[in-house]
Amino acid sequence: MKIATLLAGAALVAGATTAAQAPAPGSNPIIRDRFTADVAPLVVGDRLYLYAGHDEAKGRQGFTMNEWLAYSTTDMRHWTAHGPIMRPTDFKWAKGEAWAAQMTAKNGRYYFYVTVEHDATHPGKAIGVAVGDTPLGPFRDARGSALVQDNKATWRAWSDIDPTVFTDDDGTSWLAWGNSNLYMARLKANMIEFDGPVEEIKLPFYLEGPWLHKRGGLYYLTYASIDEGKQKNEHISYATATSIRGPWTYRGELTGEAKNSFTIHAGIAEFKNDWYFFYHNGTLSMPDGKGGVERGGEFRRSAAVEPLHYNPDGTMRPIRQTAQGVTGSGR
Repeated sequence: MKIATLLAGAALVAGATTAAQAPAPGSNPIIRDRFTADVAPLVVGDRLYLYAGHDEAKGRQGFTMNEWLAYSTTDMRHWTAHGPIMRPTDFKWAKGEAWAAQMTAKNGRYYFYVTVEHDATHPGKAIGVAVGDTPLGPFRDARGSALVQDNKATWRAWSDIDPTVFTDDDGTSWLAWGNSNLYMARLKANMIEFDGPVEEIKLPFYLEGPWLHKRGGLYYLTYASIDEGKQKNEHISYATATSIRGPWTYRGELTGEAKNSFTIHAGIAEFKNDWYFFYHNGTLSMPDGKGGVERGGEFRRSAAVEPLHYNPDGTMRPIRQTAQGVTGSGR
């Protein structure tokens, strides 16, 4: 009897310890079943979907990304995993590398703009677009060819990456993208062709990962920045404008570098009357399935989120990256 009581007591203590050690739902990293990077939110009704590249690097491998994953939530604390929704090789002209992507909805359909590695017919990074009838697909190549191919205008073979898509109040849609050089073009109503010239936008310290959003009458262009010579890792900066065509006014840094990661990639969304800033860092550690632990870092990144607040003049308040995430915000 005493032994049974002791065992029961030990089990209670162990359970309490485990519960105490378990991260609170909604704390960072918010996704813990996979390593996830370049997260992009999309709100559909009362559900927020989050799309991410799957970091699959093992050991000393560099970026290894073979699929895009989807998750969703109704409360910003509990996330449902929907598994992979696409792979780069779903585009017959692409050979791999599921880099940054963004989903958008228009005219009852869902368009997924993705970065991939083009095949040998046009080597380098390219941007494709897929289409589906639900936020989770199934998706198919909407064009049969790349929307944007490496333009050879810079020394990098990855100049044309990181698409962000935005639809304005008048129904016009725009695509922005680029590493080192930032480009923007208006999309036709079919969402798979450009409607006008591609223009370059000059912003201080711009490197990659643009994100477009609008609040009230103000447009925001958030991006990964680096002040070379002063910073070793990417930060997030932003600019604002009263027109999607600019001119853009630089507003400074929104947040600093991500822990354990050279890269940081912003995604911004309003959900149930609150604003959120999504990004990735390299803080997640998880079982490797073989009795060991995989450590996060530069090539094994993890999704995170923080509350986003605005000042009366429309500027965004600087964001402090935390382990608590939305759990410490009172939301």
